[in-house]
This record gives sequence, C-alpha cells and structure tokens, in this order.
Amino acid sequence: MYDSTQLNSLTRLIVIILNYRTPGLTVDCLHSLVSEVQSLQGTRVVIADNASGDGSVEQIQSAIETEGWGDWASLMPLATNGGYAFGNNAVIRMALQSANPPPYFLLLNPDTIVRPGALKILFDFMEQHPDVGIAGSRLEDPDGTPQQSAFRFHNVLSEFDFGLRLGAISKLLSRWAVVPPICAEVCQADWVAGASMIVRREVFESVGLLDEKYFLYFEEVDFCLRARKSGWSCYYVPQSRVVHLVGQSSGVTDTKLPPRRIPKYWFDSRRRYFLKHYGWSYAALADTAWVVGFVLWRWRRVLQRKPDQDPPKMLSDFLLNSVFLKGGEV
Repeated sequence: MYDSTQLNSLTRLIVIILNYRTPGLTVDCLHSLVSEVQSLQGTRVVIADNASGDGSVEQIQSAIETEGWGDWASLMPLATNGGYAFGNNAVIRMALQSANPPPYFLLLNPDTIVRPGALKILFDFMEQHPDVGIAGSRLEDPDGTPQQSAFRFHNVLSEFDFGLRLGAISKLLSRWAVVPPICAEVCQADWVAGASMIVRREVFESVGLLDEKYFLYFEEVDFCLRARKSGWSCYYVPQSRVVHLVGQSSGVTDTKLPPRRIPKYWFDSRRRYFLKHYGWSYAALADTAWVVGFVLWRWRRVLQRKPDQDPPKMLSDFLLNSVFLKGGEV
C-alpha cells in the first residue's frame, strides 16, 4: 500500500491512476506502463481507489504482486468516493507533504493504454520548458485516430454553438470554439484533457490542488484556468501518444452506446465553473446562449427530420440545473 516514505530524492515523477470499479482497465493500463517506468528512472505509479467496493482493491493488489510491479506501483484505497479531484488530491497531497516531493505529477485515466515513450516525451518536454506548468498527451483511438485533447476555455459564444450545432454558424464562431482543429505539432492550449496530463509541482504549490467541489468534469478546465491566471502556460504535446478508450471509466461519454441521460454532477460542475470564474451575470448569459441554441437546434432537427441523438431530458435537466433556478449555488 502507498505511503509517502516510498518517495526519495530520486523520485522524479508520480503517475496517478484513479480507479472506480474498473479494475480490468486499470490493470491493462499498468501493463502498458511497464516499459515506460523502465525507460524513465525515478517513476512511481500510485493507483488511488475511490471506495469501489467491488473487489477492485483486491484485484489490483493481486496483479501488482503477481506481476512483480511492487517496486514501482502502489495502491491507495480511499474510504469514500469523493470524485476525480478528491481521489487525485489524496495522492498529490501526501506526496507534497513528504520529505521528497517529486518535481512532476501525471494524471492518467484507467481507461488508457500508454504508447511507447509517451511518459518520457512529456517529462523531457517539461524539463526543456521550465515556464510550462501543464502539458497533455495526444489521446487517440486504438487504431491511432486522434481524439480532441487540447481545448479553449468555455465562453458564451461557445455555449451558443454547442447548443445550435449549425455548420455555418460554427464556422463564424470558430475562433471561440472550445474544440479547435487538432494540432499535429506541439502547440499552446488553454487546457488539456485530464486523461493524460502532466503537472509541474510548483503549479500545485502556487495555485493549490484540484478543486474537490467538482465531482467529475470541468476540474481540469478549472485547474488550467487557475494556473493560467498565476502565469503558468499549458501545452499540447502530440508526440506523447496515449490510447483513450473514451467513456469506459465514467460510462457517460462512450460514443459507441446510445446517449445516456447526463448525470446531475455534470450540470453542477459546469455551473460551478462559470460562477466561480466569471460570476452570475456571465453564467446567466452562457446558460441563455446554450438554451436558445439548443431550442433552435431541436426545431431544425424536427423540420429536417434528423435523428434524435441528444441525451434524454437534456433541455429540462439543463434548465433545472441552470443558474436561473440554482442561483449562485456552487
């Protein structure tokens, strides 16, 4: 089991994998890290389990012992499931309070398979660019097709575009779109996906840990924005390639399954993000923009007889969780 005494002056990177009822995925991820740990000396991997209660702890610990990974991988069972930020912070906090806090932390989803050299590429990039606080990998499908991994911050116009989904308008608003074209080379981004994101220790020391009031979603957006406000830049490093089995860990964003009703915590996270960073008036504008765009889209869908691929009760759930009904609640 993990404790901070396992860290020493030679520890350069802690990889954090947060497991919640996905022990098979987590073990597969660990298999992909074997060669990475060997090529990047001073790497430790810590698996935090968010009180899965499904035998995950026993299965993962058994794999660590059976495969002989104990010299670099440790398990940290948590008593409660406090969400993504909570689970990652448990490991980060303990490491920062140790006598030998490492210079880098890598947040890695359990539903990932790390391509050869991915960790060392990120590590070397951070070493060569001391002004960069955060960097993210290129996420991709198993066949190598790139996924969106680097983004712009959310804004009123992007919310309208999200709701409307009209090609001509999307082109006009492209400079404000949260999802820009995928870069083939290293480029600066507002924020990167938390599925594979390396963070310099000094960023945590200057802006604090991940905000645990986000249960799931928007926590990496929030963290990257806080880092930006403190002078840290964020970069996308596509040479670091990581397979991301989208939605396998959360079950929400799996595009291969029929749309599921969006959980309340997604709406709570979105509302918190806008209220926290921009205030109630801006959040109200963002909510209005999305609703207007979405209603127009629904009318257009009916008129053009397009298939209904929206999550169930999307509009009613959005309105019930908007700032108009929730106020300034974060």
